[in-house]
Amino acid sequence: MLNYTAPASGMISDCMKARCIEVGDAGSRQLEVGSIWETAHMKKIEAIVKPFKLDEVREALSAIGVTGLTVTEVKGFGRQKGHTELYRGAEYVVDFLPKVKVEVVVPDNLLDAAIDAVVKAARTGKIGDGKIFVTNVEQVIRIRTGETDAEAV
Repeated sequence: MLNYTAPASGMISDCMKARCIEVGDAGSRQLEVGSIWETAHMKKIEAIVKPFKLDEVREALSAIGVTGLTVTEVKGFGRQKGHTELYRGAEYVVDFLPKVKVEVVVPDNLLDAAIDAVVKAARTGKIGDGKIFVTNVEQVIRIRTGETDAEAV
């Protein structure tokens, strides 16, 4: 474990990344880099997929141990750029295509397996299969119990 002491001012971003300990004189703080706080990182996976692939994605995530997810109906376009449809003899452009956004928070050790599960379940091999976005999660709190971070997921 690497320890160093730094002035209290300007330490907010460093203290978010590691555990801060007050060390008496002059209000300095000691950071324990490599502490358990740093090893308990979590990631949020947002996958935009075709609606008919939702059940397959949910089952694939469940099979690797993901216990909860959030699903939102969304509309959008990428390279696919919509398409034209014929309705009562008139042709019109559908710019935004219906998709679903699946959001799940996983610990770092499940990240690669979760991404792989989503890719395999959602892929059709055709344009418009979707995208996956991965972001860092700083903190999670379960409202009912007050549990935090990994215990709350």
